[in-house]
Amino acid sequence: MEKRVPIVGPTYEEMLHPWKIDPKIRKKAFEMKKKDPLHPVNLFNITWYNENDEPYYFVMPKEITGVKANIIVLYAKDFPSGSHKVGATYSVLMEKTVTGEIDPTRHTLIWPSTGNYGIGGAWVSARMNYDSIVILPEEMSQERFDTITRYGARYVKTPGGEANVREIYEKSKELQKEDPEKIKILNQFSEFGNYRFHYYVTGNAVIELVRKYKIGNQRISAVVLGVGSAGTIASGDRIKQEFPEAKIVAVEPLQCPTLAFNGYGAHDIQGIGDKHVTWIHNVYNMDAVVLVSDWDSKFMLHVLVDEVGKEYLSTIVDRETVEYLADKFGISGVANVIGAIKMAKFYNLTEEDNIFVVATDNIDRYWSVIQNMEKQFGKLTHAEAKSRFERIFINQEPSWIVEGTRWQRERWHNLKYYTWVEQQGKTVEELDEQRTPEFWQREQNKVQEYIELLEDYRKKHWDELVKLWEVDL
Repeated sequence: MEKRVPIVGPTYEEMLHPWKIDPKIRKKAFEMKKKDPLHPVNLFNITWYNENDEPYYFVMPKEITGVKANIIVLYAKDFPSGSHKVGATYSVLMEKTVTGEIDPTRHTLIWPSTGNYGIGGAWVSARMNYDSIVILPEEMSQERFDTITRYGARYVKTPGGEANVREIYEKSKELQKEDPEKIKILNQFSEFGNYRFHYYVTGNAVIELVRKYKIGNQRISAVVLGVGSAGTIASGDRIKQEFPEAKIVAVEPLQCPTLAFNGYGAHDIQGIGDKHVTWIHNVYNMDAVVLVSDWDSKFMLHVLVDEVGKEYLSTIVDRETVEYLADKFGISGVANVIGAIKMAKFYNLTEEDNIFVVATDNIDRYWSVIQNMEKQFGKLTHAEAKSRFERIFINQEPSWIVEGTRWQRERWHNLKYYTWVEQQGKTVEELDEQRTPEFWQREQNKVQEYIELLEDYRKKHWDELVKLWEVDL
C-alpha cells in the first residue's frame, strides 16, 4: 500500500474553543466548509461554534413547548457530516492515530452503527486518509446509505432496524475474522473517545453558554438526552460536576424500553434505543429514564417540517421562528424535546430552570421517512397538525418515567454483563471496575493526555499536514 500520512485536526481544547486554532487554518476551514465540504481542513470545523464564535443553540419557544422551563437545544446540523457524531468519530480515530494503534497504510476501519456514527465515521476516515466500511441495519433511511457512499466509504447492510445492534456486532466480528491484522473495529458503544468528546467538548460548551447568555438561573437543572451509544449523555457527567443539582435523564423509545424495563422491541427513533446498555454509559450518574413514543417523535417532526404544519405553527409563533425550527430537527431531536417537556412537568421546573437537549441531525436525513408516513396516513392537514401539536407537546403528560434509585442503577450496570462479558469479551473484573467513580475520573482525565499527544503528533508531521490542509502559513 502506498504511504499515506494520517491527517489529523483539532485537539479537544480546540474543538471546545475553536478561536484557539491558528487563525489561518481556521479561515481556510471556514472557506472550505462551503466551497468543498469534503476537504480535510474541514476537520477544524468540528465544534459547537460558528465562525463568529457563537454556539449552535437556541431556546425552544415556550408557546411551542407549553412549559415554563427553558429548553436549550444545541443543534448539530452545521457540523461536518450534518451531525455531532462526527466529533465522536474524529475523537475515537484521532486517539488511535496519535498513539500509533492504527495506521492508514496497514488498516481498514469498521464502524458499527445505526446511522449518524457510521456517517461520521465515513466522513472522518476519508478525510484522515483511512479506508473504511460502515455496518448499518438495512431498515435505516436511504439517505444514510447514500451519504456514506458520497463521503467515500463502503457499507454493509445487516438485518433489522435501529434495535438490531447484535447483528451489527456479529457482522463486524465476521469481517475482522477474515483478516484480523488488517481490520480494526471502532465501536462507538465501547470506545471512550466518544465519551471524552461529549464529556469535555459538549459538556463544557453547555456550561459556558448558559453563563455567557445569562439563560434562566445560569445553571442546568436537567440533561435530557436520547441514549444510543451513550456518548452525548456523557456531557451530563461534566455538567453535574459544575451543577450538582442537575438531573441526568436518558430518553428511550417507548417501543424498546431496555433501561426502563429490561425491554426489547423494534422502533424508529433512529440513533437511540439500541437494546443494550453501552460500555461507556456511566449509569451510576443517571437520575431517571423517560420513555417517548417513536410515532409521537415522527408525527411531530412532520408538523415541524411540512408546509401545512408550518402554517399552523405560524398561528402560535412568528413565521420566521417556524422556518428557523424547521431545519434543526431529526426524529431523535424531537424525541429529546418531548422528553424534556415530560421532565419539566415531572420536576415542576420554573422559568428560572434550564433543560439541556441536543438535536443530533436534521430533516435532510428523514425525507424518505416523511414520505412513507404520508403513504400510510395521508398528507398532513391543518386539523391533524393542531391535534398532534396539542397532544404531543402542549398536553404531554409526565408519564413513563423511571427514577434512578440505588437499585435501579445497580440493575442498569448489571445489564452490561450480557452484552459485554458474555458476547464482547470484556471481563467481570473490568465490569466491576466501572462501579467506582475513580474509573470514570481516569477516563475524563485522559483528555489532557490526548491533547498533548496530538500536539506532539502535529509538530512531528507539521510540514506534511500543512500541505494536506492546503494552508499557506
